[in-house]
Amino acid sequence: MAQGPIGQDDVRHVATLARLDLDEAEVVALTPQLAEILAYAEQVGEVAADDVEPMTHPLGLVDVLRDDVPAPGLAADAVLAAAPEVQEGRFAVPRIVEEDA
Repeated sequence: MAQGPIGQDDVRHVATLARLDLDEAEVVALTPQLAEILAYAEQVGEVAADDVEPMTHPLGLVDVLRDDVPAPGLAADAVLAAAPEVQEGRFAVPRIVEEDA
């Protein structure tokens, strides 16, 4: 599974993909760090997990929402009674778009 040593060209390539503008000192400093990160990632891949069921969350999640049960809504008259202005049985709002004639 090992890919071989990580070189400065690899760091430059990854930096280009990530749209990072690294100077030469940063490339030199990041090369061993990237190699170490990839070594840790390889260790994670070596974990014997054949008998572990894949999961998307470490804890069992339970649906915390109530069931969606239809219920009667409010009467239109009651809702419109609270409106500042009503026009033809609907909320009246200021016009924000001009219409061309």
